[in-house]
Amino acid sequence: MKNKWSCLAIACLATLLLSLDLTVLHLALPSLVADLGATSTQLLWIGDMYGFALAGLLVTMGNLGDRIGRKRLLLIGAAAFGAASVVTAYAPSAELLIAARALLGVAAATIMPSTLSIVRNVFTEPGERTAAIGIWSGMSAAGFAIGPVVGGLLLDHFWWGSVFLINVPIMVLVIVGGIAMLPESRNPHAGRIDLVSVALSVAGIVTTIYAIKEAAHKGLEHADVLGAGAAGIALLALFVWRQTRLAEPLIDVRLFGRRAFSASILTNLLAIFAMSAMMLMFAWYLQLVLGWSPLQAGLAQLPGGLSGAVGGVLAAKLIQHIGRNGVVALGMAMNAGGFLYYATLGAELNYLMLLPVMVIQGMGVGFAFTVNNDNVLATAPRQRAGAAAAVSETAFELGGALGIAILGTVLTSAYRANLELPAAVPGEAARESLAGALSTAAALPAEQGGQLVRAAQDAFLAGMHLTSVVTAGLLAVVTVLALVGLRGVPKEIPEEVLTAARS
Repeated sequence: MKNKWSCLAIACLATLLLSLDLTVLHLALPSLVADLGATSTQLLWIGDMYGFALAGLLVTMGNLGDRIGRKRLLLIGAAAFGAASVVTAYAPSAELLIAARALLGVAAATIMPSTLSIVRNVFTEPGERTAAIGIWSGMSAAGFAIGPVVGGLLLDHFWWGSVFLINVPIMVLVIVGGIAMLPESRNPHAGRIDLVSVALSVAGIVTTIYAIKEAAHKGLEHADVLGAGAAGIALLALFVWRQTRLAEPLIDVRLFGRRAFSASILTNLLAIFAMSAMMLMFAWYLQLVLGWSPLQAGLAQLPGGLSGAVGGVLAAKLIQHIGRNGVVALGMAMNAGGFLYYATLGAELNYLMLLPVMVIQGMGVGFAFTVNNDNVLATAPRQRAGAAAAVSETAFELGGALGIAILGTVLTSAYRANLELPAAVPGEAARESLAGALSTAAALPAEQGGQLVRAAQDAFLAGMHLTSVVTAGLLAVVTVLALVGLRGVPKEIPEEVLTAARS
């Protein structure tokens, strides 16, 4: 076999790009309002569409990689991602940008499960596997941290589309390195992909997400929301039923009977649901309340993400002292405390007070995601590593998209409820978002514009405080879930034990 650490480096580079692409856009949101005239609803779709398309296709692509080869699928996806990045960068309207983000999500769905399943198949010894997944998770966290900095540098000098063009040279490196270094792996006994299951999984996930997003935006009383919700649940239930009757299912639903698998999936979903709120919230807070440039905002968030990379590497050693459930619970508790602190932030900030909180949070994220991803991959046989990785990443992406949709709606709703417009100020754009209010204020006389800015920033802070408290409460629940759900999982999970347990 070719050098396993070179294989890990290629997988990490691809993962770095995908996580970077998720966060690099956040700092560009104010520019999208100014250049494309995007509404608050369109901004949510621009942020969500990538994750929605990705989540809907991960299960299918993970299984496809198990059948045609994970290396082959990774290289195809990398080429498609680079091409889709160019299309996205030059989108002339908000509607076309949303469509282009969907294309990026489709391409990313081919890459993400391939990287993790390649790591799973190259590293077979339990201790090495956990350490490798820790490095992989650390690179993912580093991408979240580097994204705002790279985005800030580009936005200070170029237009918003430049944040997507950086994907192209990185994908060229992935393709060249992948051809030279990656070994091919596949399931030699896999049957044909069941197309009915593919249709059910995609339709069920997309319909369910649509229902949740629309419910958060307009309420449950609308017939289309209720209809979409019922249809989504029915489609997913039918998908699960069909998997129990296939010799080669897309998802081996028996895996959910193992606590290490099911508790890790649920914990990851809820954790990223909560953490997505912080990324969205801070992009607006640092730029539009504190008045920092995109580069300053990106640099401010860098230590938190880099500490996530450190946490991913340290997680394997910490397991030996407090167990797998203890590491995940500790990471979630660290994040819950951080959100309680965010509920105290105001229109002025002492960054030295914020810095240690962000570092603690980032390290906690590294702890939790490393252990949970290792639990999921170790529970599945190597031949179906792509399918198992896809389930893990589906939960991750679905949680992130839902977090932005639902907690973003909480933030927006609280902003609108607390906004007290000065007399004679046009309120339509100002009520849409904080960015809309600042744009409106710029066209008003100085005194009136200043009043609108202060009112809008106060309303946003009220929404941010509410969202932070809600998120802290959710993370406290996740902490308990991790302690109970992962109790008794071995510190080292030998493959032969798990394979025997599944048979």
